Amino acid sequence: MLPPSEIALAHSRSVQAMIREKILAAHHWISFEDYMNLALYAPGLGYYSSGATKLGNAGDFVTAPEISPLFGRTLAQQLWQISQHLAQFNILEFGAGSGKLARDILLELEKTAALPEKYFILEVSADLRERQQSGLKQEIPHLADRIEWLEQLPDQFTGVILANEVLDAMPVHIIKWRNDNVLERGVTWQNDQFTWQDRAIQDKELLTITQQLTPEINPDNKPIDYVSEINLAAVHFMRSLASTLQQGVILLIDYGFGRSEYYHPQRNKGTLMCHYRHHAHDDPFYVPGLQDITSHVDFSAVTQAAENAGLQLLGYTTQAYFLLNCGITEILAQTSAEDTSHYLPQSNQLQKLVSPAEMGELFKVIAFGKDFSEPLSGFSAGDMSRLL
Repeated sequence: MLPPSEIALAHSRSVQAMIREKILAAHHWISFEDYMNLALYAPGLGYYSSGATKLGNAGDFVTAPEISPLFGRTLAQQLWQISQHLAQFNILEFGAGSGKLARDILLELEKTAALPEKYFILEVSADLRERQQSGLKQEIPHLADRIEWLEQLPDQFTGVILANEVLDAMPVHIIKWRNDNVLERGVTWQNDQFTWQDRAIQDKELLTITQQLTPEINPDNKPIDYVSEINLAAVHFMRSLASTLQQGVILLIDYGFGRSEYYHPQRNKGTLMCHYRHHAHDDPFYVPGLQDITSHVDFSAVTQAAENAGLQLLGYTTQAYFLLNCGITEILAQTSAEDTSHYLPQSNQLQKLVSPAEMGELFKVIAFGKDFSEPLSGFSAGDMSRLL
């Protein structure tokens, strides 16, 4: 792994000092959710709030829109179908990254004469927001007036809400189970470094969820230690979206599992993962502020929160099935196979998006609707709702 530069290390030390002060001010202990929130989102210091490149070959990880425009073009086919059944067609994208997904979707929808009235972007990172604004205005100037950046979720919205790799970056609580004992794993500062420390759970909502999960985690009542994550932020996020959405569809794309697989007995060390310079590891205390920290998504918890808030599950499947159902191979076929300089790179990109060894199976697509009952083409085959 390429070591950080001195400038980057200095930044990380500033982030470390900031988090240390928060720990000392909180009686020498903060939840991991608080730690992750500070490391990723502290204004001017957190990973997503600083100016370092995050996406693409020069960054720390690559998302589907960065891999290929085929992803956004194919997703646009699903958005076009949804648009035919809405009183008003707008798109609201959370965490738009480099802006490539917005660009590819808008250019594809322009071909079908089904452009949204507005393409809203809600981006918590000021740095990424500036890059999106600059890039999109340069790349699609004729569509720039349709794009609008928001500071917060609107009170009411009709259309499609889109979030690609957003849930996995939400701060999570880490829980440790041992027989009937359940503790929250937090962060303290000892011997000039961050270290884990377990304490009794104080949050009532968190405690209730952990108590409901215990039988699944330890069905044989054997003395085991089991560590995993609970994403309360995702639960609250779904409640907020349900309150905002008047009519339309919510499309979430991320990596994760249904609950029985998420909390499988063999997954006893959780799903926490960090990304630095395209290297994945499980140490969230390494160079805080310079690396991404993520957790897989419990799609059962997301579904339960959505349905409790009045949303209807419209489909749940793998990214591979979703893209194939929406016609990604037909879109590739628009480029002649004889034009090898263009066709072969796109063919390789398609494989990365749908191959089980790449993104095809780990990444899932889930859709929820309000006042919307039309079957979605993306789930016409391979629906896995029964696994939620």
